[in-house]
Amino acid sequence: MGVRFASFETYKPMLADKETGALTDKAILAAGLAAGVTEAVTVVTPMEVLKVRLQGQSHSFADGATGPKYRNVAHAVYVICREEGFFALYNGVFLTALRQGTNQAVNLTVYTKLKQFLRESQPAYSNADLPAYQTALCGLVAGGSGPLFNAPIDTLKTRVQQSPMKPGETGLTHILHIARDMFKQEGYHALYKGVTPRILRVGPGQALTYTGYEFFKGKLQPLKEYLSS
Repeated sequence: MGVRFASFETYKPMLADKETGALTDKAILAAGLAAGVTEAVTVVTPMEVLKVRLQGQSHSFADGATGPKYRNVAHAVYVICREEGFFALYNGVFLTALRQGTNQAVNLTVYTKLKQFLRESQPAYSNADLPAYQTALCGLVAGGSGPLFNAPIDTLKTRVQQSPMKPGETGLTHILHIARDMFKQEGYHALYKGVTPRILRVGPGQALTYTGYEFFKGKLQPLKEYLSS
């Protein structure tokens, strides 16, 4: 999350108009996309692989005869790297980057435009921070927009990360084989499986995230101005 916001704030000046410093809608979308891809490559993909593998274990802890394949996160890293190689932690990196990129492009653009609309429609806040409840509302709507837009990518990404690559498979053929089997066995509606719980989880989470982000951004602004002076 820190990588996402730091990347977004870094990319925005790069994409702003050189003369006016203004950001177009396309520039905001591009900055969000780039921030999502940066987040996916640096942090999210390895964490997602570990999460999916640990959650996908079929072993019952009530069965004392055998232990789970992965006992904890550190053990999962060790086993995956030993059996499949280090880059297995980046299994599905393309789909993860595509998911994070599209998700943050939509998320950050919707949030930015909603915040802009509320400030323009309320003269009292035209040059001031919005109240926390309005920031939370913007975050809630923005957070739910991303998963609704890219649910098919997220579903396919999860299936890819659950299944280790077979010998001789490339990343692309691995994705195509899983997509083919999923469509054949479950139909195209499987792409939207779990979208409602994801929206219900991500939306409130983003409401809290954006509220905290704006609060600390305001508190740190004087320090930023002091360091740049």
